[in-house]
Formats: sequence, C-alpha cells, structure tokens
Amino acid sequence: MLKKPLLAGLILICIAAITILSSSAFAQNYPNRPIRLIIPFAPGGVTDIGGRYIANQLSLKLGQQVIVENKSGASGNIGAAFVAQSEPDGYTLLLGFDGTLVINPHIFDKIPFDTLKDFSAVAKIGDAALILVANNDFPGKTVNDVITLSKKDPKGLSYATSGTGVTPHIAGELLKQKTGANLTPIPYKSGGQALIGLMSGDVPLAFTVLAGANQYVQSGRLKPIAISSKVRVPSLPNVPTFIESGFPDIYVTSWIGVLAPAKTPKTVIASLNTAINEILQTPEAKEKLNAIGITPTPTTPEKFAEQMRLDLNLFGQIVKTAGIKAE
Repeated sequence: MLKKPLLAGLILICIAAITILSSSAFAQNYPNRPIRLIIPFAPGGVTDIGGRYIANQLSLKLGQQVIVENKSGASGNIGAAFVAQSEPDGYTLLLGFDGTLVINPHIFDKIPFDTLKDFSAVAKIGDAALILVANNDFPGKTVNDVITLSKKDPKGLSYATSGTGVTPHIAGELLKQKTGANLTPIPYKSGGQALIGLMSGDVPLAFTVLAGANQYVQSGRLKPIAISSKVRVPSLPNVPTFIESGFPDIYVTSWIGVLAPAKTPKTVIASLNTAINEILQTPEAKEKLNAIGITPTPTTPEKFAEQMRLDLNLFGQIVKTAGIKAE
C-alpha cells in the first residue's frame, strides 16, 4: 500500500502530465476558429493601418481569419481592458500601443488593467520614430539652437503635440528635463491638427511621429531639427538623430505589438510569435510598414515584455517629474 506522501506526489505528477498533454493538444489544434484582434483606437491611424496589415497576413499564415475590431475610447484603455478581461485562449488579442500600456498607467488616476499582470507579451511589430520639426519662420536649425532660443525668451518656446500624455509629449518633456530647455507643450486633438497649427504659425515647433511629418519635410514646408531614433531613417537621410546632435539620452520611439490576456498558454504565444516574426521579416512587410513610418522589430515575447517593463519605469519618471495628468 502506498504511503500518503508518495501517493500525493504521484497525483501531482499525473496532474502535471495531463496539463502538459492538454496544452500540447491545444497548441496543435490552434487556431481552429477565427481570432479577434482588438485595436483600441478608431480606424485610420498609423496604429490601425499597421494592425490591419498584420491581421491580414496572419490570416493567410494561420489559415484562420483574424478579424479586426476597433474598440476605441479613453486613450485606448477601453479596448485594452476588454482584452485583459477576455478568456486567455489565444482567440482575443490586443494590438498594444506604448501610449496605452506604458504611459496611461501614469497619467490616469484610475486605469482598468495592469500592464504587467493582465497581459502576456506575444510579439513586437515595430517602432515608429518621432521627429522634432519647426516651421520655416523659426530661426534655428539644430537642437542646440532650440535650447538656446528657448532660454533667451522668458516665455520659452511652445511645441505642438497630438495630445496630453502621448509619446510626442513625453519626448518633449524628456528633451526639456535632460537639457533644461524652456519648452511648453500645446496639445492638439491629433497629429494632423498639430502640424496644421505648426505650418500656420500658431506654434514654432512640433514633436510628432515621423510618418505624419515626412511629406512636409520632404516638400520643404517644414524644417527638420532631429529624429528620436537611434539611427537615421532612410526616408530622411540628411536629418540627424538627437544622439548624433550630442544628446545621447534623447531616444524615444513609439511602438506597437500584439498582446494576449495573462495566462494564455505559452505554446499558443510561441506559435503566434513565430508567425508574426516570419511576416515581419518579409520584404513586403518591411515595405508596407516602412511606408507608414514603422520599422519592423521582430523579437521574442520575453524581450518584448522586458521592454514594456523598462518603458513603464522610464516614462513613469518623466511623467512624475513633469506632473502630467490626463485631461
């Protein structure tokens, strides 16, 4: 007759084996029905366009339709919360955005999800560089010019952003905190409206995603100052980075990626990660995403999760110092 400790040990081993076999069988059958990709913003923006492209390609690769659903509101919090509360079976995914996942937790008094506890990182799609641009009446040409001019005027210099607490706003605050520049953010309802305000002369500067400003820089309607990525971008090879301009701490990009509810089986996450990374490495994906200002950056779920953890800490410090709160 088996002793109780031995019997208990055997029961635990059996349970573990059943769990592993069940997980393996689930992974082999996954996916066997359509998958929903929740985009927490309205249709039409860079995030939405990038997410829809990945969804279409993922449908072809997985042999099951990946249906895009836009659940906008509260700066992405509504859609993110919906996914966080969904069944962790791999059939409801989130198109994650840095603003929602690593900035919102610091600027909202209450938020309906915990970025690190309620989600499993699946795959990072890519980074979108930011650019500091000026209108053609602005007398400066470099980052040092911006800093010097901002300190000469007691009122400082204003810069347009696509809203309060968005990544371009954070980038401007980072520049201010690292250099002592006297800068004041002017939030607009969108990046497009911010650029209109800049070109009309309402503000001298704007921090925005490169995709939105690119055509105006190339046509000479806007003056580029510096790009926030680590290296220059192919579409604007003559525009230096902040790092090249002598400011190694000014490195900020806006990213998007795919996440699942916490406790989604690791085998399912691994399957999705492999599929998305294979898509990102194709010439077509690079061309399509680069065209909207996103540089594909395939990586592992673990490295994507680590970036979110680090960004939560980095942006939290910037937000706290600046005293930013959601409007």
